Amino acid sequence: MKKKLPLLQKRASLVFEPSFLSSIPPLADFIPLFSLGNFVEHHICMAEESQPQEELQHHLPNMTEDKHTAHPHVHKRISPRTLRRGILAVITAFLLLTAIAAVVVWLIYRPQNPKFAVVSAAVYGLNTTAPPFLETSMQFTLLTRNPNRRVSLIYDRLTAAVQYRNQAITQPVELPPLFQERHSSVVMLLAMGGGMVPVSKEVMEGVAAEEAYGVVGLRLVVMGMVRYNAAAIRTRRYAVHVRCDVLVGLKRGYAGQVPLLANHGCVVDL
Repeated sequence: MKKKLPLLQKRASLVFEPSFLSSIPPLADFIPLFSLGNFVEHHICMAEESQPQEELQHHLPNMTEDKHTAHPHVHKRISPRTLRRGILAVITAFLLLTAIAAVVVWLIYRPQNPKFAVVSAAVYGLNTTAPPFLETSMQFTLLTRNPNRRVSLIYDRLTAAVQYRNQAITQPVELPPLFQERHSSVVMLLAMGGGMVPVSKEVMEGVAAEEAYGVVGLRLVVMGMVRYNAAAIRTRRYAVHVRCDVLVGLKRGYAGQVPLLANHGCVVDL
């Protein structure tokens, strides 16, 4: 213990020696250094905080431009002239396609008008003694033929009458609807007359003169509507007008089947 005591005293003297404290610089000399460091650090922080704001302000115009340019069609308005041109183009294309389809269908099916012919005639009464009224009763056998191999025919609203010099001498008779198959023939029995029909003096005198001679010229007229039917395609109704001119051998007072002296065929207007 006596040997270690001088060492402790020596160390204590080193710590508390006044000459050691005099070697430390005054505290006032460190204040400028701390102030300069704080100033530099403050401006560095300010620069770092202001940099994102400047970058944000720098990029904001670009973001605004991108917002308006990303979808330009949203704000673009179509002019009335462009709209009219578009509608006109669509209508033109539709009409063109419809016309092409109609031509193709016609080339495939090639529909033809039906054919008619008078096969026989019968007269059961012809009275010209009560002018201006004429009374008659007649019957005609009419053959209708469909020449189409791919198209059937549908008749409706049919009427028939007998004319003399373009004037009716019988009342119109309504006929039942008729469906005619492809490439087929149908016989129609038409009975007309039985009532008084007012006629002109020229018609009355002409019928009486021809009956006395033994040859009377008559015209059978059939009118109605017809449609063409091809598979799933059915056309609109078309007006059909059939005129059949015939010369029959008829003597006054005769009743029954009369010969067809001349058959000029039938004209079909469709």
